[in-house]
Amino acid sequence: MRLLIGIPAYNEEITIGKVVTSIPKKIKGITRIDTVVVDDGSSDHTYQKASKVGATVLQHLINRGLGGALKTIFAYARECNCDVLVTLDADGQHDSGDIPKVIAPIFYSHADVVIGTRWLTKSTAPLARKIINKLANVVTYVFFGVGTSDSQSGFRAFSKRAIGNLKLNADGMEVSSEVFKEIKRNQLRYKEVTIIPVYTQYSQAKGQRISNSINVFFQLLLRLLQ
Repeated sequence: MRLLIGIPAYNEEITIGKVVTSIPKKIKGITRIDTVVVDDGSSDHTYQKASKVGATVLQHLINRGLGGALKTIFAYARECNCDVLVTLDADGQHDSGDIPKVIAPIFYSHADVVIGTRWLTKSTAPLARKIINKLANVVTYVFFGVGTSDSQSGFRAFSKRAIGNLKLNADGMEVSSEVFKEIKRNQLRYKEVTIIPVYTQYSQAKGQRISNSINVFFQLLLRLLQ
């Protein structure tokens, strides 16, 4: 089986090298592991840092947003004909040592999409992050009919079937909830696996904020009406 690790990155020169080099070189049952970083219009040295440590780097000339970067990753995964795709955040929040655990349900044909969830065990996440995620979970369920404990997790795994069938339209942060719309639309098997996030001062400054949650809500409403 061929595994592709896809990492969307925007101005992540501080962490991207460490994230790429932390990815396991060998995983039982996986014959090949490739890493692709999508430099989403960064104004820093993300491209150079990721290239230096051996990742394939695809560069957006302008910043398209998380959804735009994920669409590029999915297109690359289809082009490479990989069997499993894993997405990770570029800020170092995810422990790449959890990759074997996250892909296991796909490897054993128990799921098509696996979400690495932060909330099934006691978490040290900031309170604002917890509030945003719980609200997003409710909105995701109401709009798309899929229950999840972590709709905003960037640590995901997708089977070959999911890679071929998911059609993401969102360019912004709302893409995280749109994934669940696609799970429902394509009747994909879905599981959650507990992960332990690594919260640093740097990673806490990234991601969703209460200030942009209203915009994400309205973008999700537009997706529902499409």
